[in-house]
Amino acid sequence: MRKTIARRVGVSLAAVTVLVGVTSCRDGSDKAAGAEPKSGTLAATQALTAAYKKTAAAKSAKVTMTMSVPATMADGGETKMSGVMGWDPFVMDVTMSEKQAGEPAGGAEKTHMIWVDNAVYMDMGERPVEFDGKKWGKFDLGAAAEQSGDAALMKQMTAGLEDMNQDPAQQLAMLLNSPDVKHLGAGEVDGRRAEHYKGSLTAEEGLKSNNSVKALKPEERKALLANIKKAGIKGYDYDVWVNGDDYPVKMNVDIKTPQGTVHTTATYSDYGTKASVQAPPANDTVDLLKTLKELTTQRK
Repeated sequence: MRKTIARRVGVSLAAVTVLVGVTSCRDGSDKAAGAEPKSGTLAATQALTAAYKKTAAAKSAKVTMTMSVPATMADGGETKMSGVMGWDPFVMDVTMSEKQAGEPAGGAEKTHMIWVDNAVYMDMGERPVEFDGKKWGKFDLGAAAEQSGDAALMKQMTAGLEDMNQDPAQQLAMLLNSPDVKHLGAGEVDGRRAEHYKGSLTAEEGLKSNNSVKALKPEERKALLANIKKAGIKGYDYDVWVNGDDYPVKMNVDIKTPQGTVHTTATYSDYGTKASVQAPPANDTVDLLKTLKELTTQRK
């Protein structure tokens, strides 16, 4: 049972990794608000700005996302999610699954996950005794940073909680921050015509456009950039497809590393769909960080 619990916790934390890591390089609010684009990108920038404004106003959509990590990396495998999300404020109610590299087909374990009020909740499934028989485990993002004892991490997480999401409006804003955004022509997504746009950001540009990093001191930002480069990450490539209604219907993000490319693809539909996401009942929820810490202490 403990192995199953650990796996469910792993799936939930993998979800946080997907949502935080993939979106660590975007802001774009200045350009979305009408800053002047570089020569040669005017048409693409105007189209994406229109899409950004309409998507931001929609405030919700259905989403399906897949993140593939090369088997050569420590966390190699595939993470998937599907459900509904809302933004301003950010909420999410999805089903997550994670399949580790090398696992046979059908080996992925599914977990119901809710993100609301800057906290992630996951369905424990078995109501384990170790968690007082409660159904839901809560992972408070700000508390996680504080309990880590890392002041820089705490500042980054708490300052950037509003940025730690995968909403399509902010992804468009990110693309508008790219110095080389361009229109690649028309294509199809799920059988419907969509315009394809592409852009890229270096590691330096990514940090510059990340609001949460602005909470760090200059030396802390320098150390963070050094760690990114040490990992071999030079930059990020983005592809976005926008339909005739000015909504993004597909987004890809590629992060190239020495061990291979981490690829994330997300598709969106039903913009404006109701996203009434609520936290699970408090009396059926256990603090995941606190409980895991207590269990670890008991084993010593």
